[in-house]
Amino acid sequence: MDTSDALNGMPGFAGREVDAVMKAADVLLRVVAKSVAEVEDTVNTPQLRVLVLIHSRGAQNLGGVAAELGVHASNATRICDRLVVAGLLERRDDPVDRRYVRLELSGKGQDLVQTVLEHRRQAIAEVISRMPAGKRPALASALEAFASAAGGQGTSDGRFTLGATK
Repeated sequence: MDTSDALNGMPGFAGREVDAVMKAADVLLRVVAKSVAEVEDTVNTPQLRVLVLIHSRGAQNLGGVAAELGVHASNATRICDRLVVAGLLERRDDPVDRRYVRLELSGKGQDLVQTVLEHRRQAIAEVISRMPAGKRPALASALEAFASAAGGQGTSDGRFTLGATK
């Protein structure tokens, strides 16, 4: 089925708008992929997901990490153990419930996540700087409206999130 025909039949949709968003998404995914590649010598994708999860949502327990990754708790434990050994993650007793262990970013882990997110911000800023200055305010307004229409919910998955501030 030709999706452009289906979209053109929907009121208010133009194939150009959808195609433009898809092209922009491709550019953003390229930015993300490049930033992930820059830290592949330090962490793998599941490990980066854990670090970004904790960065964006705060301290987590192993159950929360396993649920977010969609893996069994034993797999989450192995991933987190490697991050602890690498000095990127710290385990602490949960002050509210001592049955749980809280996983928090170490200073080194925080630095790694900040490096990835800052790379993404700089790469996006570089692209925006090449746009005509008069088009930049419209870009911000249109993307804010787009995110709002989607419920404002992005992803905390470290492979794909750009680390937008709320």
